[in-house]
Amino acid sequence: EILGCMAAAGNPYAATIETIQKAMNRIQPYIHRTPVLTCSTLDTRASEGCPSGVRQLFFKCEVFQKVGAFKFRGACNAVMSLPSTVTDVVTHSSGNHAQALALAAQLRGIRAHIVMPSNAPAVKRQAVEGYGGLITTCEPTQAAREATCAQIVAKTGGVLIPPYDHDDVIAGQGTIAIELLEQVPSLDAIIVPVGGGGMLSGICIAAKAIKPSILIFAAEPAGADDVARSMSLGRLVPQTDPHTVADGLRTGMSDRTWAIIRDHVHSVVTVSEEEIIQAMRLVWERMKVVIEPSAAVGVAAALSGQFKQLRGPQQVGIVLCGGNVDLDNLPW
Repeated sequence: EILGCMAAAGNPYAATIETIQKAMNRIQPYIHRTPVLTCSTLDTRASEGCPSGVRQLFFKCEVFQKVGAFKFRGACNAVMSLPSTVTDVVTHSSGNHAQALALAAQLRGIRAHIVMPSNAPAVKRQAVEGYGGLITTCEPTQAAREATCAQIVAKTGGVLIPPYDHDDVIAGQGTIAIELLEQVPSLDAIIVPVGGGGMLSGICIAAKAIKPSILIFAAEPAGADDVARSMSLGRLVPQTDPHTVADGLRTGMSDRTWAIIRDHVHSVVTVSEEEIIQAMRLVWERMKVVIEPSAAVGVAAALSGQFKQLRGPQQVGIVLCGGNVDLDNLPW
């Protein structure tokens, strides 16, 4: 309905700078305004062999957001936008969105029903339960997740809030760009890791509205490169059989996120598994910041030969999107 209204008003996208600014006002009492950090060692690495000279990196640390990831912004905006008559929300997630929705619902005083696959890590189940989420376990397939969600929605009358394919979620994630460009107005470019594309599409809309000259780059694992393939073919290519340590980036785009990404992203930088793990370790060692593999994808992109060869961007923002790792199963 919202999308239809905006399309009728001449805007075909799931979010506008106005809906993102409203989201910022709505969620400000609940979220952390996360810091921007720099690291001279990483600046030096990013500048080596770069034709445009010295390059500075500015890290937007969503690892310090509530639930340890950017996902709380979108979940909070979606939950706080609901009518007062809603008493239950439902989603399926084995990752950060599950924790984010559970916390947002707890703050609103409503119930969150989280469908999690049977193979979800125990540490993630415990985190969801810690935020008051009501977990239903299902078989680890997309079909089972969706069917179980549908049953819970039918039983509870709850509202389904998916991880990224939702207007209010996208608007909430776009608030990252509002903060980042207030903190570092001189940025030429922003690198954003991409899975389903909720964060990337929200940042595209907000950043381009605030600073039209800014370049937005998507960072993606080579083993889950549906965005790169979609951009090169000019049509939405489904994500099939992804293989990457970056578990948060194994999902594929929706029509809603693809429309924004297609029209706003300058290019896609793909990185290998080795590059992702090296970047993750480098940030842990040199910046003393705990990032998860999905966040390391953006860092790996900034350090890649592909990105270094680009002329132009000298002040580059990188979203460190999350820091939820299983400390008993580190990738090195």
